[in-house]
Amino acid sequence: MTNRIRIGNQTAFSAAESLAPLEFAIAQGFDSFEWFSDKKYYDDGSSRGWGFSDMEPAERTRIACIGKEHDILYTVHVPWQANPLYEQGSELLMESIDFARDIGADLINLHLYMEQGPDVFLERLAPVISYAIKNGVRIAIENTPETSPGDFRDFFARLAQSEFKNAPVGMCLDIGHANLYEHTHNDFIRFIDELGPEVPIIHTHVHENYGDADRHMPLFTGPAKENDGGIRAFTKRMERRGYQGAMVLEVWPQPPQLLTEAEKRLRSMLDKRTDQRQSQGKKKSPSI
Repeated sequence: MTNRIRIGNQTAFSAAESLAPLEFAIAQGFDSFEWFSDKKYYDDGSSRGWGFSDMEPAERTRIACIGKEHDILYTVHVPWQANPLYEQGSELLMESIDFARDIGADLINLHLYMEQGPDVFLERLAPVISYAIKNGVRIAIENTPETSPGDFRDFFARLAQSEFKNAPVGMCLDIGHANLYEHTHNDFIRFIDELGPEVPIIHTHVHENYGDADRHMPLFTGPAKENDGGIRAFTKRMERRGYQGAMVLEVWPQPPQLLTEAEKRLRSMLDKRTDQRQSQGKKKSPSI
């Protein structure tokens, strides 16, 4: 488990080579990386991306060693089909936990599905939570453009009343998705504020859009290119929460160097907030 805010990128089926995003992260000195099993198959028999079945035990061990060598915190985004409301989804979630365990990843990340309400979702997720605890993996539940702050308050209220009240389960805040939610449209900061302090945020996806579609634009290439006030407000709120997870740049842009620029600018904001906090603390300290 990390004890600082880490910034990194994610695998992408659009990458010419499946491991190119990881190689880029290492070259740029990123300290976080997310694995997303999202292999695409085409009519001509070709494929792009990668899936769990592509990673044999020896390769998983090699990936784990790379993470340790370069001090990279791994996380795992489960496949899109991994919805615990369905049997196949639960199987994919278990497979995701196995992969996370094998590569030494901190957590798996899945979407919140509220079609049948928070009680049913928790009931179907219960075996997955138990399996994650057994394997030393945390679970982060992500907001989609369809899920509301109230959905997360309801789910975590149910979780707090269950046998899993102390389980390592929290929220993955996706600010791009929050920006698209209809009642906080183009105002992802209000989405964060409406979550309330009772929703534990343990993971984040940081990308941009103009409120029209889930574009997954690199930070500071969308609205924040002209006005970065929203991202500054985001870092302020994460500081208030004592956030110490990863901030995943969930994009693979062309050129990839846009990720480097985003990481440096975001890191600068985070470091400035840390410096300001430490400076204020010194001012308040009594002289000896």
